[in-house]
Amino acid sequence: MSYRDTYQAWLTSSALTAEEKAELEAIQNDEKEIESRFFSQLEFGTAGLRGTMGMGTYRMNIYTVSHATQAFAQVILAEGPEAVKRGVAVCYDCRNHSDEFARAAARILANNGIPVRLFDALRPTPELSFAIREYGCIAGINVTASHNPKEYNGYKVYWEDGAQLPPNHADQVAKIMKELDVFAGPKLNCPSPAPITMMGEETDEKFLANVMAQVNDKAAVEKVAGDFKMVYTPFHGTGHKLIPEALKRLGMKHVICVPEQMVIDGNFPTVVSPNPENPEGFYLAVEIAKKEGADFILGSDPDADRVGIMVNTGNGAFKVLTGNQTGVLLLDYLIGAMKRTGKLPANPVALKTIVTTEMARKVAEVNGLKCFDTFTGFKFLAQKKDQLESSGEGNVIMSYEESYGYMLGSFVRDKDAVTASVALTEMAAWYAGQGMTLYDALLALYEKYGFYSERTMNLVMPGLDGLKKMAELMAHLREQPPMEIAGVAVKEQKDYKDGSVVCVACGKKSQMELSGSNVLRYEMDDGTSLIVRPSGTEPKVKVYILANGESKELCDAKVEKYAAWAESLKG
Repeated sequence: MSYRDTYQAWLTSSALTAEEKAELEAIQNDEKEIESRFFSQLEFGTAGLRGTMGMGTYRMNIYTVSHATQAFAQVILAEGPEAVKRGVAVCYDCRNHSDEFARAAARILANNGIPVRLFDALRPTPELSFAIREYGCIAGINVTASHNPKEYNGYKVYWEDGAQLPPNHADQVAKIMKELDVFAGPKLNCPSPAPITMMGEETDEKFLANVMAQVNDKAAVEKVAGDFKMVYTPFHGTGHKLIPEALKRLGMKHVICVPEQMVIDGNFPTVVSPNPENPEGFYLAVEIAKKEGADFILGSDPDADRVGIMVNTGNGAFKVLTGNQTGVLLLDYLIGAMKRTGKLPANPVALKTIVTTEMARKVAEVNGLKCFDTFTGFKFLAQKKDQLESSGEGNVIMSYEESYGYMLGSFVRDKDAVTASVALTEMAAWYAGQGMTLYDALLALYEKYGFYSERTMNLVMPGLDGLKKMAELMAHLREQPPMEIAGVAVKEQKDYKDGSVVCVACGKKSQMELSGSNVLRYEMDDGTSLIVRPSGTEPKVKVYILANGESKELCDAKVEKYAAWAESLKG
């Protein structure tokens, strides 16, 4: 069927409400809009679905959610009766239609004979990962688009380990979706559906007990609790309840929440984008911090899996730390705190992704830890953690990626802003007890471990031809690999698709441990690493610049030089 045929099929479907039909009728003279909504299905991958909301096959709506859920139900049913009995946990965030989509998913699963555990209200993403593991579920579904703008929603799918869906299962779901009719396929009715059990405060308490078990040095908080002030914002999202409660249990007496952003609202009225990576989102928090004399600001994204911090630079100005910087600070702190309190395990290990700063490796190795890389995504970090710990090779004390995601402990297998907020606050309090802000601490780490600077460039390629442009860029780089970039010789060309490593000077080929991902990496003669990777959830190619050098100024100059090259890739 052409996109026009699919549009007409939706327009005449009896499944749509009058309001939904009116939305489609309103675009009947806009050919480009019709094509953008119906040229394809939203692609189902290991991260599930993500897209803008609206009517159409290439939009997030109750029909695409039901369609995906039916396909997922069939994958679960194929696992056999014992797996089916374990059921599926379902969660949702603050976004518009998230609760509606979650309830629709729960009904479809129940109508397929699969028991469901549904949260009674919005909850953080890490609590879903916890619930899957805690209740022995076979899988989980989370309706969220994380930190994307308000127009987006998403559908994340998890497997029994509490991590996002493995590639083979995601491929099965995608295959079944292609075979199923979007309206006739989902099982909308059943005379005897499986039960839907609600989860509430009892699950919160179990989750929080595990969160608080990650505290290493509560005495450090108690030492400064009378004076130490911090500001917290959930950006209108799911961190609003559990993060302030966890910080209270940590012993914090002065957690000042941004009142306007404590209001649950999927339109995110106080920010352009609810992303803790963006400094502009913290403007209300900064006003309060200056007024109250707080040195530490913490913000979690709408589904509370990512967390960002702002710190006082010493002159009254506040600076957002990058995910790389925050992770390095936290890793160094955890090693020290665990040593002080006797909690550092045997064979301690740190995990990071291939696009995360090499400073983390330096911190780990100087302190006697091993550091391993994985592909981008917490399912890979979780997989590596399980492999190391089950084989007895190492005990992971922290896993993180540069995009503000941190995983601590063994009770979740995803990014966890709740636990990370507790750990970061403990760290900030400990440094306050030493008479230092976290900005002071970061500068001290550069002096100790060397200077590093990073930048992530987002080459946005929107529209129908965006995916094609992304594919063409990656193909061109493989067909004509650069010998030099920005006037600097390329030392090694690495292709994570086949795991190949090519020495540019001698032509010698070797193999890396990692393979199977559409990522290219260039190791430069000046010690910089450049990584090019298409996003799995958004229409953009990401270029990561990881520089190091003898001074911060030298590192920053390298970053600027390579950023100009990255911009040129847009064509």
